[in-house]
Amino acid sequence: MAKLPSLINMEKKDRLRLESRARIMKALGHPTRLFIVETLESREHCVCELTAMIGADISTVSKHLSILKQAGVVRDEKRGSQVFYALRVPCVLRLFECVESIVRNSAEEYLELSQ
Repeated sequence: MAKLPSLINMEKKDRLRLESRARIMKALGHPTRLFIVETLESREHCVCELTAMIGADISTVSKHLSILKQAGVVRDEKRGSQVFYALRVPCVLRLFECVESIVRNSAEEYLELSQ
């Protein structure tokens, strides 16, 4: 019987790769941060615009943006007294398409089971 790989015995580079993925997924794991990413799909926005759209105080929005920035999802650029945010890697939006497929698939399975 072949020995199965385990997280404990995993090589450091493989562990770091999985930890990086988990950090990104965790950063995306909040409705407000998902809203921010979707909003940045069309164009960059300053913190003041995002704060108005979200309806939260600036410190809360800044914390969400900081988490997304640390995960490498967004980038920022200071212009005068304002900070603008944009998607660092727009391909993150393809992940949302995959998530929607999972949601649809789960809903279809639920409907089939409830009939």
